[in-house]
Amino acid sequence: MKKLFFLICVTATLISSAQKQIIVDADTGNEVDDLYALVRILLEPSIKVTALNAAHWQTSHWSIENSMENSHRLNQQLLGEMDLQIPTYRGASARMYDWGDRAQHSAAAYNIINEAEKGHLTILALGALTNVGSAVFIKPEIAKNITVYWLGTTVDFEKEIVKRNDFNPLMDPFALDYLLESEVELNIIPVSVASAMKIGFDVMDSKIGSHFLGKHLQKRWVDHIDGERRSRTLWDLALISVFINPDFGETVKIKTSRDSGNRVVTFYKSIDADAIYQDFYETLLAFERE
Repeated sequence: MKKLFFLICVTATLISSAQKQIIVDADTGNEVDDLYALVRILLEPSIKVTALNAAHWQTSHWSIENSMENSHRLNQQLLGEMDLQIPTYRGASARMYDWGDRAQHSAAAYNIINEAEKGHLTILALGALTNVGSAVFIKPEIAKNITVYWLGTTVDFEKEIVKRNDFNPLMDPFALDYLLESEVELNIIPVSVASAMKIGFDVMDSKIGSHFLGKHLQKRWVDHIDGERRSRTLWDLALISVFINPDFGETVKIKTSRDSGNRVVTFYKSIDADAIYQDFYETLLAFERE
């Protein structure tokens, strides 16, 4: 009996050590796409999500009060639906400050600091970069230990021009600017590329609507403030999927302008949306609650 217990412990340790450990930072309450993306990353056996952080979208014209708290609640609700035990942390309630100590001091920011001080840390950021930017502002020395995958910007790849006037950059312009000036490694999928992820409600429902988790996601689609929409772009699912399966995307390195860090950033130039969706359907439908 002791030998069996020892073997089980060793096996569990080996599986855990083989998994990529990441933090996911999500503005889950903002749009519908976050939940679909979170389901995919949480079901990936090669990855261990060590923390699920809540991000705000307080700068948006259609924001609600306490947008971060709404994200935090939805994160916990999803984990409950999937019967998963993963730490959840509240992030900043709004963008970074305009002067002085510009950091938003939050549980999410300090969790990032604590993990980055131990060694290399990978963060998948689906919304505003406030939590990551604040962590690096508080402890600049951790920047060299952090790799960020983020959805945001629009890029003209022929002219190598990067625009920062889409939703996620505008939620916290300073956080993005600060990280561009830092040693944080940045991997970015522009919204102009993720736009290939447009899909209809009926198509999605025909694929996953009979599954208990699919029903949960589709209910979020309908319950959203603009739930009458018959099609959406599941932007964040693109970022999550190309991180899990690098073959689903093509990258290019671009040197940013002198006022945007003047350094090399990896951008996703294209994605295979069909492969991403097929992978999503197969992964979700294979999930059974114990």
